[in-house]
Amino acid sequence: MRGWALGRRRRTIAAAVVIPLLVAGMVATRQDNAKASVNVVRSAFQGKDGRTYTVTNHLVQLKTKGAASAAQAATPGNGNGHEYLLVWAGDKNVADTTGADIQHTPLAVSPVKLLNEDAVDDPPAPDFLAVIDATKTLADGTANADYGKVVNTATVGPLVENEPHHMQYLYHKGDKIYAGGLYSDTTYVFDVSKLPALTISGVNGPLDTPCGSIPDAYWTLPDHTAYGTYMGGPDAPGPCTYSDGSVRVGNGFGGSPGEIVHIGPDGKTLSEMPAATAASEDPTNCPNYPALVVNTCANPHGIQARPDLHTLIASDYAEPRNIVLDPVKPEDAKLFRDTVRTFDITDENRPKLKSVSVMPDGPRVERNPGHEEPRGMMEATVTNLPQHKGAFAESMCGGVIYYTPDMTAQKPVWREVFDDTEASKAADPNFKPIEGAGCDGGGWLQTDPTDHFLYHAVIGRNPGSLSTADPGVPKMVYVLDISKLLASGTSTQCAITNISQVWGDNLAGDCPPVVSVQNLPDGTSGGPHWGALDNFTKDPAGGYTETTTPTRLAVSDYFVARTGVDGNHQVCMVNVSPKGTLSLDTSFRDENEGTPCVDFNRTDWPHGRDGDAKPHSELFVVPDDSLH
Repeated sequence: MRGWALGRRRRTIAAAVVIPLLVAGMVATRQDNAKASVNVVRSAFQGKDGRTYTVTNHLVQLKTKGAASAAQAATPGNGNGHEYLLVWAGDKNVADTTGADIQHTPLAVSPVKLLNEDAVDDPPAPDFLAVIDATKTLADGTANADYGKVVNTATVGPLVENEPHHMQYLYHKGDKIYAGGLYSDTTYVFDVSKLPALTISGVNGPLDTPCGSIPDAYWTLPDHTAYGTYMGGPDAPGPCTYSDGSVRVGNGFGGSPGEIVHIGPDGKTLSEMPAATAASEDPTNCPNYPALVVNTCANPHGIQARPDLHTLIASDYAEPRNIVLDPVKPEDAKLFRDTVRTFDITDENRPKLKSVSVMPDGPRVERNPGHEEPRGMMEATVTNLPQHKGAFAESMCGGVIYYTPDMTAQKPVWREVFDDTEASKAADPNFKPIEGAGCDGGGWLQTDPTDHFLYHAVIGRNPGSLSTADPGVPKMVYVLDISKLLASGTSTQCAITNISQVWGDNLAGDCPPVVSVQNLPDGTSGGPHWGALDNFTKDPAGGYTETTTPTRLAVSDYFVARTGVDGNHQVCMVNVSPKGTLSLDTSFRDENEGTPCVDFNRTDWPHGRDGDAKPHSELFVVPDDSLH
């Protein structure tokens, strides 16, 4: 993984303050350093493992005109006319060792340090959902002075160092929030219908998913249940029996094969279904450490669905516990997977594996085999309109985007249709690259509701990473126009097959052009990894409705510190024009520094002086009473 682990930040040591948790339903008010008062409200849930799981709100009492108080927000039936950005964030502490640290850990010790019991000077503090006021203008048309302010931090307990990862990609009225803890093997389910306050609705822990581990991403369905990708293998090595009675043999926690889990709004497992085939996949292409008799590349990461097409798509990223290694041999590089899977979800509770597609290699010939185009298929996204059946997938290590015009096919045909190298040129007209986009850390990938634009976040590659002359790859979010590509139907012509096309030359007419690039410089080892489209717009009644023309997106700058790829811990707002042009929203400012973007590197939070936090994913949400 060091191939794109581009450096280290020094950690900020922060003191921790313990805030007493109150009995569920009770409210207390406290004052911190003569700042705004904070209401503390807790809810609890009894897990299958016998533990009591809690979420504790720390609601900032706002005095701005039009701002709702915590008490008003918690009152049933009271919409407050505000929109919020929820950010799932983890406490940063000395347990955030890098890949190099883990790589040199004795084999007798777990390769992932889950607890930090010996760190006296920087003990782990709670992980939390930060609730940020994303209402730019108030109902009377005036600017909202609290735009960008953290109005609540909802801390989770008793588990610490969950390594908060992903939530679902979009919020719809009536949904719960599904939020995964990468290292704790736990999915938290939150009720956010009365934001800025929220409650815990359920917890799905390791005992609930014995056939999978390392929860990654979620896709919600019309009945408000969700599919989740569990990227890692069963909790214990050996055979595991899934909900349909099938059996697969795995090599243990964080290994292979992963699975698809159907989770209810109460956090209960509705089904565990295999992502792996019963027979071996190509043994030369799908190594497993420790080795499995039945080889598999089934390590699903990204997940999206088209219920109207009865199809679910998931992209395989890597065997998770091994991605901290530095691939130097071809078989090691192949721990970063090059496969995408589709599932038949005609029976919603029994997703049935339908296809496993190996992405084609591209024309770039990389010195490091881990940087070849199809390596690390992290994310996939579906089209939305009834007449479209296409889907896209992107490679984190390879730096390209693939497309199939028909995800419902028994054997989908995938083509490479874009190389991030072209976006690098668009990001800076004076840029003179001598290397392609291999190892650029592509992440979030999302179509817009009209299937006109495709959005992509790229961590980037720091200058000098591959050689002294390497200028790197910009840290950016970019937009492609995919309208012509989709209009070509199954007669797709676009396919990047020669080196000139990597740079945007001699492309077919339906290849997606770059519409806009927003540079997001970051001097750390990371860059922009995740994002979310704002799928809401204000309506004349003073509330909100869903929109098919998003006017902004949010993006977070953090990956996973223990892989050696951290970030600057900022969450930025980016405007999107009707033509797809991106521009940084400089009015979305940090409340402490006054600079654009909300900085999660801070000393004080509503829940205490717990210091820096790691914001991995974000989601726009409107309280249900304000959502029409």
